[in-house]
Amino acid sequence: MNPDTTTDDEGIRLQKVIAQAGLASRREAEQMIVDRRIEVNGQLVTELGTRVNPDTDVIRVDGSRIPTARRHVYLVLNKPRGVVSTMEDPQGRATLHDYLPRKSPRLFHVGRLDVDTEGLIVLTNDGDFAQRLSHPSFEIDKVYLVEVDSVMGNHELKKLAQGVKLEDGFIKPDKVKLVSRSGSKTMIEITLHSGKNRVVRRMLGAVGFEIHRLARTRVGPIRLGNLPSGETRPLTIQEIGQLLDSAGL
Repeated sequence: MNPDTTTDDEGIRLQKVIAQAGLASRREAEQMIVDRRIEVNGQLVTELGTRVNPDTDVIRVDGSRIPTARRHVYLVLNKPRGVVSTMEDPQGRATLHDYLPRKSPRLFHVGRLDVDTEGLIVLTNDGDFAQRLSHPSFEIDKVYLVEVDSVMGNHELKKLAQGVKLEDGFIKPDKVKLVSRSGSKTMIEITLHSGKNRVVRRMLGAVGFEIHRLARTRVGPIRLGNLPSGETRPLTIQEIGQLLDSAGL
């Protein structure tokens, strides 16, 4: 009998699960166990024969969550400006679907960006994951790069950082950082947890500025980096693990 062929009750050898997740070979995973680097459901693993259920057990290596071999797709797209954050549009505008890799399964977008905002958006066919991360109670920090066609003084930056009152309530960013002032342009970086509709544009409007260009550059542990506009990439093991933790899955 193949030692890795087991019933659901018996589980699967831990080193096989680690290898299937793409983190290490089975032999390397065995050494990780020997070196006491792996935890399952909060308990340090010390036995090489340990078996786990990859669908329910939480596995960590060096404290970082490791997603087991999941049957889902997780992508990040650098959404271009002018693209609607839907998979189809009755008005015939460009949609997220137009930028998916060929033969992609049906995907959901996690959150959305307005048509004039570019940047990072997560796509997946893991419905529970998408729903959980989109829920207000699981809002994670997001970073936006904002460009305005005027000079923002320190007074306006301080006012923005202290929070502004919008029609649907008071909103205070986690952080406001001046990136550059050049001629008649100002670029700032805003970090916040709120998922309110068009919240960054409305915040800038509340302090008297209209946004010329707006891009989301980070969602939780996921960074846009040098991903070209209109391109996608798979999320890394580390990114998925951290997002699963954020979503409580």
